[in-house]
Amino acid sequence: MDLGLIIYALNLAAIYSLMAIGISILWSSVGMINMAHGATFAVSGYAAWLATAAMKPIIMNTFGNGALASFVMAGTLTSASLVAGALCGAIIYALAFLPIHDKPNYPVRSLIITLALNIGTVQGLLWFFGPRNQGLPKIFGFGRWEVWGTKIRYDQAGTIIGAAIIMALTLGWLRYSRRGLEVRAMMQNAEGAAYSGISRQVTALPVLMLTGALAGMAAALLSQTIFVSPTSGVIPLLKGLTIALLGGLGSVPGAVVGALLIGFLEAIIGAVPFLGQRYVMFGTFIFIICILIIRPRGIGGLLDDTRE
Repeated sequence: MDLGLIIYALNLAAIYSLMAIGISILWSSVGMINMAHGATFAVSGYAAWLATAAMKPIIMNTFGNGALASFVMAGTLTSASLVAGALCGAIIYALAFLPIHDKPNYPVRSLIITLALNIGTVQGLLWFFGPRNQGLPKIFGFGRWEVWGTKIRYDQAGTIIGAAIIMALTLGWLRYSRRGLEVRAMMQNAEGAAYSGISRQVTALPVLMLTGALAGMAAALLSQTIFVSPTSGVIPLLKGLTIALLGGLGSVPGAVVGALLIGFLEAIIGAVPFLGQRYVMFGTFIFIICILIIRPRGIGGLLDDTRE
């Protein structure tokens, strides 16, 4: 397999894994399928665009056009995306979790509310910003490295490394922090965690803010290769949901493996001459359907194993 194709596949997998991990963690710990995840992605992208547009003259006047200015601009973009994503998570907590978390049919009700929030947010962005796409600053630059005869763009390498760091920090937080251990307990056995004094109502807020921040980081990284628009979160939401299902809802390792499989599958299908990009979505969904027919609980299947 060509090294360029591998890099492209890893670049796709890095973005998809951030979305899928957030959806998987949220479902297994809080019991919510967050259909507003795509809206969080789009809002974070626009927040980064507004922040960088406002700060660019100040940064240029203070630091000039050198590497330090690029570093400060990158920090501004990623910080705005992370903060906007976390704030979106807090809003979803207040509107789609807190009022109904103890009501009958909570999973279905929360799905409907978050879907309504997603539609309303997209329409609001269309009304305020219009349908025109917006480009964000290239925080990784425009150059390329040549490795073994293959040219690797800075934005591809930055996306892969950045997503790997964010995922490592997220897994470290889940593994070693007190709140992360509470979230893991909710993921493994919600009833047992409740008997141990772990409140789902208290745990849900940091989980929603964390998953929102992951969507915000995905928006910051993906904006290096695509434009920001009101509907830019639709495809990442669909990919995140399907990859979370493929990996097994509740399984973080399964979501990562699913993202890698889909990333490589899309890269391979796109590189085949008689298929190309127009068959990428079709081939991806056929592959996911086949896997779920063979293994309905997904690759990880954490929740089924826990029940057994």
